[in-house]
Amino acid sequence: MNALMHATFGITDFWTYLLGTIFIVLLPGPNSMYVLSVAAQRGVRAGYRGACGVFLGDAILMVLSAAGVASLLKASPGLFYVIKYIGAAYLAWIGFQMLRGALRNWAGHGKGAEAAAAGQGEGQGQVPATDPTNPFRKALLISLLNPKAILFFVSFFIQFVDPQFAYPVLSFAALGLICQVCSFAYLTVIIFVGAKLAEAFRRRRRLSAGMASGVGAMFIGFGAKLATATLN
Repeated sequence: MNALMHATFGITDFWTYLLGTIFIVLLPGPNSMYVLSVAAQRGVRAGYRGACGVFLGDAILMVLSAAGVASLLKASPGLFYVIKYIGAAYLAWIGFQMLRGALRNWAGHGKGAEAAAAGQGEGQGQVPATDPTNPFRKALLISLLNPKAILFFVSFFIQFVDPQFAYPVLSFAALGLICQVCSFAYLTVIIFVGAKLAEAFRRRRRLSAGMASGVGAMFIGFGAKLATATLN
């Protein structure tokens, strides 16, 4: 298989790349945590909109890597630091927004219970979404600033392209397709797991707030991780 992939697509070590990609995709990161949160709070359709944002963001990073941006970042550490600190600040901001929304949701639990007991309003059993923003657009930004994705495409992804291969675009396309298939399979599982949790969240506001606060704390951690990331 290695020889076939190298001869056909210019991939230097197919099995190492495949196993490495699966391992990296399975590691918890901003992309998967955001898609899980959206699916749990807003359902399967919203989860897939978020997943599409992830796919597009990863595709953009692949194109940039193929265009030589990875080499540019390695040659210009200052540019890499600017990008990573902007990304770290954005991820941390998302985390703080999630925490703030979770605290509001938690604080509103008592009022919601009183209203439900009194039979006031309509749909009192529903839990409003913690994050009402467009999941596709937000997932796209998160993907573009995802430390795991940035380091994957800058440092790992390009190592499996044979520089002597006559059609490097074909190599990058094959590697990208493998990555997207792995990501699609994993995010599909994440989305349906989140959808299973949605019913419990609709019945238990505090459970929803607890998950949102946990995801928010993870995003702050992702921001800190990106702030300390290196190209080595």
